[in-house]
This record gives sequence, structure tokens and C-alpha cells, in this order.
Amino acid sequence: MTKNERKSDAVSTQKPLSRLAKQGKRENDERFQRTLLLLALVALLTFIIVPKGVLTPTEFGPGDIAPRDIKAPHDLLIPDDDLSEQKRVEAEKAVAHLYDFDPATGTAVTEQVVQVITSLHKDQEQAVDTEKQLAELEANFGIKPSNKTLAALKEVSTLEDSNRRIAEVILPLYHQKVAGNLKLFEADRSKGVIFRGPDEQPEFLDKGVEKIIGLGELHDSLKKALGTTEFTSKQQMALRELIVPLLRPNISFNQNETEARRSFAREEVKPVLIQVKKGEMIVREGDRITADQLKRLGALQDENSAGSLWRKASGILLSCFILIYFVHTFARRNIRKYQPENRDLLFLASVFVVQILALKVSIFIANALGSAFPYVEPNAYYYLFPFAVGTMLVRVVLNSEVSLVFAILSSILTAVLFGNSFAVLIFAFLTSLSGAHWVRHVTERSSLFRAGLRLGMFNFVLLFALHLTTSRPFDLQLLYKLGFSFTGGLVAAVMVTGIVPLVESLFRYTTNIKLLELANMNNPLLRDLMVQAPGTYHHSIIVGNLAEAAAENIGVNPLMVRVAAYYHDIGKVRKPQYFIENIGGQENRHDKLAPSMSALILMAHVKDGVEMARESRLGRALMDIIRQHHGTSLMKFFYDRAKSKADPEVEQIDERDYRYPGPKPQTREAALVMLADAIEAASRTLTDPTPARIQGMVQKIINNIFIDGQLDECELTLKDINNIAKSFKLVLGGIFHYRVDYPEPVSKERSIEKSTGSLNEDRDRKSTEEPEDQQNSTAKSSTDDLKRLGMS
Repeated sequence: MTKNERKSDAVSTQKPLSRLAKQGKRENDERFQRTLLLLALVALLTFIIVPKGVLTPTEFGPGDIAPRDIKAPHDLLIPDDDLSEQKRVEAEKAVAHLYDFDPATGTAVTEQVVQVITSLHKDQEQAVDTEKQLAELEANFGIKPSNKTLAALKEVSTLEDSNRRIAEVILPLYHQKVAGNLKLFEADRSKGVIFRGPDEQPEFLDKGVEKIIGLGELHDSLKKALGTTEFTSKQQMALRELIVPLLRPNISFNQNETEARRSFAREEVKPVLIQVKKGEMIVREGDRITADQLKRLGALQDENSAGSLWRKASGILLSCFILIYFVHTFARRNIRKYQPENRDLLFLASVFVVQILALKVSIFIANALGSAFPYVEPNAYYYLFPFAVGTMLVRVVLNSEVSLVFAILSSILTAVLFGNSFAVLIFAFLTSLSGAHWVRHVTERSSLFRAGLRLGMFNFVLLFALHLTTSRPFDLQLLYKLGFSFTGGLVAAVMVTGIVPLVESLFRYTTNIKLLELANMNNPLLRDLMVQAPGTYHHSIIVGNLAEAAAENIGVNPLMVRVAAYYHDIGKVRKPQYFIENIGGQENRHDKLAPSMSALILMAHVKDGVEMARESRLGRALMDIIRQHHGTSLMKFFYDRAKSKADPEVEQIDERDYRYPGPKPQTREAALVMLADAIEAASRTLTDPTPARIQGMVQKIINNIFIDGQLDECELTLKDINNIAKSFKLVLGGIFHYRVDYPEPVSKERSIEKSTGSLNEDRDRKSTEEPEDQQNSTAKSSTDDLKRLGMS
């Protein structure tokens, strides 16, 4: 390997590496731009959506005059503090007073009395002095009887059945409930009393029937009970003096537990909320503001406070980011035709923001109209809004897959804008899809208005169907809504018609409407092509017919393909005499040029065509097809010519120098133009264009292009290629159809014209049998056509 060859290999190795580095940097830049665009989009959407409804004034007082109508922008639940406090107080009062009931109180008192009597009996047996006995009674039982009483009690202690007699006196006294403060109990009883027994005995409610006595009545009952016993009067008085201090009530008020239960009941009361429905009038203009209205205005103001707005903004910002990012990512990875570029994303974001902003403004307008025309509900005007405009624009400019994703996102955020309305979500989504469906192939401007009419009828039926799912009556408001929904479809079509030219200008898109304008043969580029390169002009017309027929057969936009075919060779206008179809009877200039120079001239028409398309603002789609319509195909005629002239030992002919710069066709439209271009040129080489020869020629050219790898980067399938070949054969069969032989005079006249060297012979009108010299002439012309293609 020579030094020059090694250097050439090193340079060729460095070029791909440099190209990969540039490509990686470009991808990083595009990724950063997409991220920045996403953040800007969600920030703008949040800013538009968050401040819902009208903003309430900061200062209002009771009796102030309302400066304007104020309605609830959405459903509100307003806490009523006064009513809530009233409910809490009522809950507290409803809690019954809790009294502890001890059924063993009589037994306990009896045991204490018996213990005193028993201790006195023991002390008497042990001859304990009186003073000591008094001291023990005071210390142990809290009583201090007189000496006289003590003596009588000692007598009772000597009786054999004293304990039994005492029990028969005391125990019957506690067969009824005894209250310590009878008046206080009666007051509580009027409000409700619950008795609670010891341990785990169930509580029971006092029904107000049972008699409750106080301590005073208990003392009287004790006196009566002692009077019926066999004790002496002295002993009765002593026992009464002993028992009365030991008597106690068997029901007692439990204040701590009652207060705890009241606190619990108070806490269990939920705040009383006043429900204000969305659109409900809070206060009308000119009315005095009442205390109740002031509460509602205050709640509305609290919802629009800084803290509340920041919280809502954060939630909506995060929700929008998650929604848009994951829907976009899913669609990009799973939907084949959803591959938007950064320009497309900028367009989608712009449409998104403008549509949501327009709907926001429309809500304010609808509320104003509702105040001006109270006989029409404000929400009826919502159906006048053109919900489908954004999706229809996306479908006209881009494709169905992108418009579907846009419809999903815009419908969800539209529903959020309208207070999370599910009905709005369904209506906006379906009307957007239907609008996009009817503008999928706009072949004339009137198609948009027909789409608007169909969309209006669809809105009418859809709204009626949604109304049937509710229980609302068929009233006048329904007629207003149906009329507005129909009008909304027409308004959407009118808006799309007016916005499409603006979108084409701002974002440099080539829509079907733009293509209709470019298809006009009076376009300056086509007129220049017709005047300066008439052969190329007629060639482009035939290519357009071929490509359009094939496009209709395989489901590609036929208008795009036809217009692209018209402009695919506009670069030849700058050097028309260097292309064989424009030479006519003149000398071929390539005969005096080196093959490499001829190849450069042929390559230049692609670059010149792209520049002219850019200057004339034909759009990126047409520019890409112009750039790709030759792919990286080989100019075989000049390549073989260069090899035949070059000395293999001195110079090596590089095949890459004789290939078009490309890129290869990236879309089916570009591939169709490439195939039609090659087939049309090759069809000129047919000396006897019979159907069999046409079919063989078409198949051969398509196979050569396929084998050369020119179709590797587009989405044409083998089935598409087969259908394309059939379409080409059908169109070419119509072009090269046979005619019957002319009568003798006419044949003589044609023979005279040929002998004079006329160059205006009609190739399509030739007889089935041609003279030998005519066949030779046709063969020469065929060779020239192949030179233009770079084929032999």
C-alpha cells in the first residue's frame, strides 16, 4: 500500500467519525430544545388554567353595593362557622348527665353501723374506759357520740339480735335511689340522666318514672323505720344519731365523665358546609351585600389566595408535565407515523397554548353574555366554542397520528379548564376527531367548508346523545345548545381556513392548500421551466401523472406527489442546454466535456433545485423530495465513459464521484418521484412500445433501483412496489397506445416532412411498421435519454 493510499484511507476513516460527532451534537441540541419547549409549554398552560373564573375584590363589608355580578366559577363548599358552632352546642346539650349508681351502698352503711356496735361490745367486755372508746370511734368511723348516746349504744350491743335489727332498718332504705342534692338532680333529670352501675354493668337511661329521694327524706325514713323496731326510745335516738352521719346517696353525678362525653360529641360534629353550584349567582350588580353573601365572597377570595393558587399551580404544572411527556413518549415509541421534529413540536405547542387561551377568553365572554341575556344559560354558549380547531389544523398540516395525540391531550386539558367536566371531555375529544377526519385530504378550499358543515351536524347529534344520558327535560335551553353546537362546527371551519395560510407562512409548512396553489401552471417557477427548459417541463408533467396514479394506488397523498414531480427538476433551468431533453437538434455539449465535469453538472441540478425551492418558499417537504429524487444513484453512462478513457495504471476512477450526493428517499413520496422519473425517461428508449415491452422496461428499471439500495430508507413494501409497477404500466400504456395506419396521402405527406429534416415529429403518433432509418433515429434518441439518466 502506497503512502497516498494510506493517507486516503486515514482521511476516509476520519470523515465518518467527524460525521458521527456532529450528528451526536445535533441530537443533544435537539433534545435540549425539546426539553426547554416542554417546560415552557406546561408553564404557559398552568398560567392560563390556574386563575379560574372572576377574581373577587379584596375588600367587602356588610351593606356594600356590589359593583358587578359575581358568580361561582366552580362548585364551592363554604363552611358556616355560626351554624357549625350551634350544632356543636346542640350536640353537647344532647349528652345526658351521667350518674354513678352503687346498689351496695345500703350494705356498706349497714356494715359500718354493725362494726361500731360490735366494737362497743368488745370494748365493754374488755372494760375499756369511755374516753378511749370515744377516741376510737372518732378515729375509725368519724363519729363522736355523747356519753348518753354511747351508753345507749352499749345497751344495743348487748342485745343478741341487734345486728339483724339494724340491717332490717337500713337495707330497706336503699331499695330506692338516693341523691345527694335532690334539686340539682331534678334539674339534670329534665335534660336527661343516664345511670351507670359498677364494673361492666350496662348503662341505662332514666325514664323519669322512678322516684328519687334526697338525704333529708332518707333521714325521715330512718326515723320511721326505727320507730317500728323493738328498740327503746333511748336506743332509737342513739341509733339515729349514729346512723345519720353514715348515711350517703347511692347515686352521684360524674362530672369528669360527663364533660369528656360532651367534648367528644362536640368534636364529632362535622362543619356545616353551604354548597354553591358552579355558575350560581353570589351577588348581583347593585345589590347590598348581606352577611351570608359576604361569607361566600370570603370563601371565593380564600380560594384565590396566594397560598391556594400556588398549590393549584404546582399540581397543574406537575400533572401537565406528566401527561404531555408520557403521552408524547409513548406515541413516539409505539406509533410509527408519530415522529414530529422540533419544528413540529413548536407548532403543536403554539396551537396548544393559543387554543387553551382562546377557550379561556371564551369562558369570560360566555359569562358576560349570560349576564346580558339571562334567558340563555351561560354554559349554552360553550358549545359555540370551536373545540376542534386545533386538531383540524394539526391534521391539515401534519398527519392523522399526530392529530390523534393532540386531540387526546387538548381534550383532557380542556376538561380541566372547564372545571374537570367529563361531558366537556367527551364532547371536545369526539368533535376534534371528527373534524380531523373530514379534513384529512383537502383537495380544494371548499373542502374545508364541507368539513365544517359535517362537523356541525356531528356536534348536533353528539350533543343530543349526551343530553339523552341525563335526566334533564327537553326545554328551550336544549334548542339553544343544539343550535350553538351546529354553528360551532361552521366557525371551526372558517377559523381553520383563515389560520392555515398564517401557519404556512410562520412555520414554512406545505399543506394541501399550499400544494393546490403550487400546482397552478402559472406559477413563476413552472413558467420559467416551460420557457427555458421545455423538454424538462413536459417530462415533469408526465412524471407527475405517473406518480399521482401510483400514489392513489398505494395510499400516498397524490397531490403532494404530483406537485413534487412538477418541481423535482427545476434546477435544470439554470443550465437547460446540458440536459438531453432540452437539446433538440443541437450539438450535445457533454461530448466536449470530461466525464467528471458532466457528472458535476448533472449533480448541480439537484443542489440548484433545492436553492430555488428555498428561495420560492416551496416548503421543506418539496425541498426534501427534490434533494432525494435521485438518491445516491450512479450516473452509469459517464462512469463507464470515464473508465474507458482512464488508464488503470495511472488513475483509479472512484465510483462515488459519479453518484448523486443523496440522501436516499426517506419517504414513500420521494421514492415514487424517483421511480416515476426513471421510468418516464426510460420509456423514451422504447422503439416499439408494446404492452409486453412496457411491462419489461418498468420491471427492469424498478428492479435496478431496488437492487442498488435506493429504496432501503423509505417505507415502501414489496406489495407497494408491485402496485406501483401496475400503475406505471397502465399510464404508459395509455401514452404509447397504437393507432391505425394513415391513408396513403397522409403517409406520403409524412414521408416528405421527414425528408426535409423536420424536428417536430410526433412520437406518440407513429405507425406500427417504421422504416429502418426511422428505427435508427429512434435508437439514437433512446441512447440520449439514457445518458440523461446516467444509464446505458
